[in-house]
Amino acid sequence: MNNAQHSQNDAEYVLRMKVAACTLMLVNEKCMNYSGHVSGRLPGGDTFLIQPIDVPRSGLRPDDLLVCNLDGEVVRGNGDSKPPAETALHAEILRARPDVNSVAHFHHDLTNSFTLVEDMPLRIVKNHAIRWRSGMPVHPDPAHVANAELGRAVANTLGPHHAMQIRAHGQVITAESVEAVLTDSIHFVENAQAMHNACVLGRLAPLSDADMESFAKYFKRDRHVDKLWRYYLECWQTAGVVPAEWQI
Repeated sequence: MNNAQHSQNDAEYVLRMKVAACTLMLVNEKCMNYSGHVSGRLPGGDTFLIQPIDVPRSGLRPDDLLVCNLDGEVVRGNGDSKPPAETALHAEILRARPDVNSVAHFHHDLTNSFTLVEDMPLRIVKNHAIRWRSGMPVHPDPAHVANAELGRAVANTLGPHHAMQIRAHGQVITAESVEAVLTDSIHFVENAQAMHNACVLGRLAPLSDADMESFAKYFKRDRHVDKLWRYYLECWQTAGVVPAEWQI
């Protein structure tokens, strides 16, 4: 997509900027590294944006993004650019979950370590982690999600939940928007880090149902997502990581 086409596809281009910015911010927040990807569902519901396999996450730009359908096929892109090997993970979750408009997949080692020890599942220890009160399932197959069959298996493990781990592999975060997937990805990692630190200090005391009810009573998700998106965007635009001209 070139500059002349932007005015004809403003909604798409805003989403392109958000997906690219989210990726850059997750890299710089040390959630994502040389591998991982963020997708954003396009209007209409049956196509989504995702980065090419050969573009570094640390330098992603809006025009780099490919448009794929729910079969993981590129329907619009730049030249011979190919989607990432795990495009099926995004496609099958978006197919199964019409409530999900953005998926982040990354590989945060400390967070994933909770899939590698017996009798130590990831628990809710920070207030914003009540987002995953319904469950944080672990997918047992550590393989790359490289085809539709494996993608459907991941989507089945995720079920109605908003996040999951893939054993010895990484994390999958789903949300209603790109802004929300940034917020939730950061909170998911924060919760794991807090649990790890607490376990070092002594016996773990995760949040009780009463604790979660007390927090949920006054929590306004839309306001919180907007607050964190603006905070991280300003931080990383000031630092020159996200271009200042991206007005998102």
